[in-house]
Amino acid sequence: MQNIQWYPGHMKRTERQIEKVLPLIDAVAEIADARIPVSSRNPELTGIVKDKPRLVLLNKCDMADKVATDMWIARLRSEGIIAIPMDCRTGRGVDNFVKSVKMLLKDKLEAYDKKGMTGKPLRVMVVGIPNVGKSSFINRMSKLSKAGVADKPGVTRGNQWFKIDERLELLDTPGVLWPKFENEKVGEHLAFTGAVKDDVIDKELLAVRLLECMMIGYPDRLKERYNVNPGEYYDSYDLLEAIGKKRGMMMRGGSVDTERASTMLLDEYRSGKLGNITLEFPEER
Repeated sequence: MQNIQWYPGHMKRTERQIEKVLPLIDAVAEIADARIPVSSRNPELTGIVKDKPRLVLLNKCDMADKVATDMWIARLRSEGIIAIPMDCRTGRGVDNFVKSVKMLLKDKLEAYDKKGMTGKPLRVMVVGIPNVGKSSFINRMSKLSKAGVADKPGVTRGNQWFKIDERLELLDTPGVLWPKFENEKVGEHLAFTGAVKDDVIDKELLAVRLLECMMIGYPDRLKERYNVNPGEYYDSYDLLEAIGKKRGMMMRGGSVDTERASTMLLDEYRSGKLGNITLEFPEER
């Protein structure tokens, strides 16, 4: 298991930016990856945003195991947290956001109306780790393409405001990881999904670890996609070689190009070609 750490300097600056604008904020919308609902939530966020009301948006639910997502929604709601499953690529579930915010901040809206401040909007800060879908979410909400969407970590650099309707504004912030992953699995799960840059990790080792997870939780997906039987392989590296061989990734001398096979496996997992897969469940929390 490799020890993955990635905390660029701009992330520390982002923490300071969040603390600076916090007095202007009514609530925080935290976007997490539905495939890794624990690893994709910054454990330091609570200390940063303090007692601000919070929603959790489980993005990429179309790539996650629906049964697992339903379990996470129930768990978060049992803790008093409004949780919304959504997929910003397709727009699934995004429409539930506005009504959920206004339900969460119902008392504040009523207080504004009583004071004759009917034009004062609610302000919600959108936070999340890199590559979790913040910009895609804001683009969906604002029906504009000004948030700088890209499928790689760290493209949103500054704070931007977006008006959603007359009573709601969103503040976009750069993605924030945290200084140290106490649990090595957290770093690996983030690397699986692309939240950590590939150039700071060993992709071959990462692919082998992903196979180990899938051999336990989703062996049928490997069998369907690559025409291999995971149960026949004791070692996940041997399985990686078998997958590479099935895909014709051979080098001179007859050996398998496992580096190429690793890149293919990770790309297919991240694009959803391996099916709906969740790597973390509530009982493991």
